[in-house]
Amino acid sequence: MGNAILYRMASGIPGDISRQSQATVEAQILNSALPFAGYGLFGKIAAGKFVPIAGGDTAAAVYGLLVRPYPTTGGAGSEPLGTATPPTTGVADVLRRGYMTVKNNAGTPAIGGAVYVRVATPAAGKPIGGIEAAADGANTIAVTGATFMNAGDANGNVEIAYNI
Repeated sequence: MGNAILYRMASGIPGDISRQSQATVEAQILNSALPFAGYGLFGKIAAGKFVPIAGGDTAAAVYGLLVRPYPTTGGAGSEPLGTATPPTTGVADVLRRGYMTVKNNAGTPAIGGAVYVRVATPAAGKPIGGIEAAADGANTIAVTGATFMNAGDANGNVEIAYNI
């Protein structure tokens, strides 16, 4: 066993629903032409399928968050915890309301702080569709109804509330 918690327990794994009793989850069809880069990312409905938020999207396009199923092995089961790749086809769970752990790519999250999604000018560690705790002009959109619930952990994992 190579896992030890020395200072602080991890905030969670991106895409995990952190408070099951308050979650509203529904099934949606994925579009293989527009795959998600990871779990815990916001998506929209386009042509009847759930796809990632893309460049130029507005806050009105946000539909929900891609849920990480359990168990997930990412194929052979050799991937580190929390790094499994989402499927590109089939049915996926979408969090429409509730609490989820996500990966924060920029800024410092604070309780009650606004949640932003990058929609333009990707950079190293700041992909289109990535979640951030700081506005970056026209490059990010504020997600209506989403707030940070804590400061996150050293890996950038943080809990957010969505549509609560």
